[in-house]
Amino acid sequence: MRLYPAIDLLDGKAVRLKRGDYAEVTVYSDTPWEVACSFEKMGADFIHLVDLNGAKDGERVNEETVKKIVSSVNIGTEIGGGIRNLDDIEAYLKAGITRVIIGTKAVTNPEFVKEAVEKFGSDRIVVGIDAKNGFVATRGWLDVSVLSAVELGLKMKSFGVKTVIYTDISKDGCMMGPNYEETLKLKNETGLEVVLSGGISSLEDVKKANDYGMNGTILGKALYEGVFTVKDAVALISGRQM
Repeated sequence: MRLYPAIDLLDGKAVRLKRGDYAEVTVYSDTPWEVACSFEKMGADFIHLVDLNGAKDGERVNEETVKKIVSSVNIGTEIGGGIRNLDDIEAYLKAGITRVIIGTKAVTNPEFVKEAVEKFGSDRIVVGIDAKNGFVATRGWLDVSVLSAVELGLKMKSFGVKTVIYTDISKDGCMMGPNYEETLKLKNETGLEVVLSGGISSLEDVKKANDYGMNGTILGKALYEGVFTVKDAVALISGRQM
């Protein structure tokens, strides 16, 4: 299982939102590239980036900060938030991002994902499935659709997508533990590689994700609150990498 320490960007700063609420922001660093470097030093081999401004407004608001992060580390990076066209994807890949996460657009215009996979390859395109009560949310989690996570997953698989990131909004930023049940349902019913996101609150949660056979786990607020470190999590699953 791969670990993905997360850096959520808002106005160029590393922040965390509570349940995706833009009114509930905690700023953790004014220099997110230094946060990225610290994650790399502690053993991370991939970093998960989110442009929160982009997710809400549909533009690459934090692009310069992203470029600085990418140039500061020598490990894989992925980014989501505000990816609305092929030019957005190309710009990030040219900047050195390893893979790009498509979220809202996968719901509002599924064919866009098909085009992206055909142009850039399935290793460079990941779909973010953010859900509340099993139904997909879009536009920075501000809107909830009538599409189920499994339905979206199956459609994305038919377009050549191999990996999805599943986030349970009700758990994200709350340190309440992940929604293993819905995440496993998505994995088992679609056969996709699924990265668990939202609610990791302890090393025990990380261990469970590994034991359940998740392909990856995103680590967020627990790192910033000092519950455990990337180094702790890497040590926990070392020797049991999947």
